Amino acid sequence: MSAAAPPQRANGASSRRQRVATHRDTRLIATDVDVLVIGLGPAGASAAASAARAGCRVVAIDRRRAAGLPVQCAEFVPALVGIEVRDLARSVCQSIRAMTTFVEDDAPDVQENFPGRMIDRAAFDAALVDQAREAGATCVLGVGARSIGATGEVVLADGQRLRARVIVGADGPRSLVGRAIGQRNVALVETRQITVALRQPAQTTDIFLTRDIPGGYGWLFPKGDLANLGAGIEPGHKSRLKAIVDRLHGEWVAAGRVGAKSLALTGGAIPVGGIVGPTGSLGATLVLLAGDAAGLAHPVTGAGIAAAVHSGRLAGEAAAQADCAAAADEYAEELHDVFSAALARAVRRRHELAQALAAGVPDGKAALRRGWIGYPQYWAHA
Repeated sequence: MSAAAPPQRANGASSRRQRVATHRDTRLIATDVDVLVIGLGPAGASAAASAARAGCRVVAIDRRRAAGLPVQCAEFVPALVGIEVRDLARSVCQSIRAMTTFVEDDAPDVQENFPGRMIDRAAFDAALVDQAREAGATCVLGVGARSIGATGEVVLADGQRLRARVIVGADGPRSLVGRAIGQRNVALVETRQITVALRQPAQTTDIFLTRDIPGGYGWLFPKGDLANLGAGIEPGHKSRLKAIVDRLHGEWVAAGRVGAKSLALTGGAIPVGGIVGPTGSLGATLVLLAGDAAGLAHPVTGAGIAAAVHSGRLAGEAAAQADCAAAADEYAEELHDVFSAALARAVRRRHELAQALAAGVPDGKAALRRGWIGYPQYWAHA
């Protein structure tokens, strides 16, 4: 499949109108564009910016009324995921130097060299959307996609219809775009997180591994004078999430680490099955998936911000190419080269842990350690 080279981006008054577009004025959306990005999280905003910089006419939409809100992640970006995220400086709340892991009732294991950063996710997402607008993309918040047809026509929630040469699906783990091309995340973890006051300064992330949190783990991530405390669990056990988070909260209140009041509540799904097919087509429209929609969140830790930004940039670059078939192949190959080895190991460790605990192995603690990135057993070849 191929198409003509994308027209040059509009300039002058038209470009200025694109940059100020908000959810209050959807009339400014062009109905026929080069690239339509669905979702304006880190993946979508990065895709919109890179495609616009390449000269494409870009429209990017998101059902949320404010970028990054509500926050649906733990806001931790580990430095060891293999991909460095630029543009973080303005949204970093504090640095992390180490990780403490609690396995059942054992004494905690401390890994001193496990650096990362806690960010203000809303500020980070908003900055990326600003960059996309500055690049010339029309970014419209508060208007989501209602449906996507077999020929690539997208119907918005307000009834407006859009067509694009390329659609970038960056709309999360339950991607409407992914469903349209038959590529869905089928393995998910459900999460619940509260924000609490942090009573003691900390530069370590706390991780809680236990058989009582099947398919997931608990966490306490410091963020200045606040902390994000939460847990993830297999969907079949979702009804237990509130009790698990409440128990963790109560334990750390009793230890004097955090305040008793929950200041905010959030939650959501994380894909844990590895990469889904990141490309497809709807009629003559090329479709690319990025970020969580492509299954790029780490299946063990849930980390996905760095992967979202990187894949979004790659998707935007691919969308700008004239030869759609070659662009799709190159995009899929690049994602495979960058992410597949790490994601495959994580998926394998998840399956091994689930099988071991289901079989009632005598040493469940050893199985939990082998399934977590902070232990050398996780990185062993066998």
